[in-house]
Amino acid sequence: MRQQGTVPIETERLRLRRFEVDDSKAMFRNWAGHPAVTKYLTWDAHQSEDESRQLLGKWCKQYRKKNFYEWAIELKEAGEPIGSIGAVQISGRQTFEVGYCIGKQWWGQGLALEALQAVIRFFFQEVRCRRIEAKYAEGNIASMRVMQKAGMCPKSGEEVFLNTEKGFFTCPIYEIRNELL
Repeated sequence: MRQQGTVPIETERLRLRRFEVDDSKAMFRNWAGHPAVTKYLTWDAHQSEDESRQLLGKWCKQYRKKNFYEWAIELKEAGEPIGSIGAVQISGRQTFEVGYCIGKQWWGQGLALEALQAVIRFFFQEVRCRRIEAKYAEGNIASMRVMQKAGMCPKSGEEVFLNTEKGFFTCPIYEIRNELL
């Protein structure tokens, strides 16, 4: 594999880029501060812009690492982040797990799909990993559909169980394999 770190990626409507600490206002306003957006996520909605700023400060320090992947999803026409997409390598494997989140105002427009497809393409063509995985909390049908439209399929009989303050979630795992390798 060829670790690249969080490099800019462009699509027709989106610019995937590194976060800056100054993105905290947009992050809090557009997605991180909304319980409806974080309903099925492992983290709670941020209580303040300062909470978003602290998280972005941590991420910005990680960008010097070639194995750190966390992009702001910036809608070109808006000029500010409307969500995030990131990936972590699954220990000891040529596999990455991807997670994404987009503000409610932009749901149903194919933007999460566009971001996911771009990240899958990046990991397969540039990083040259073997597989991408993602999971969703049962009940989050929209996220499942994003994965399916991106070409991901259920990983045979595999799921994880998350117990969070929001409740207990069964999370099916989806995957896509790199046909280029």
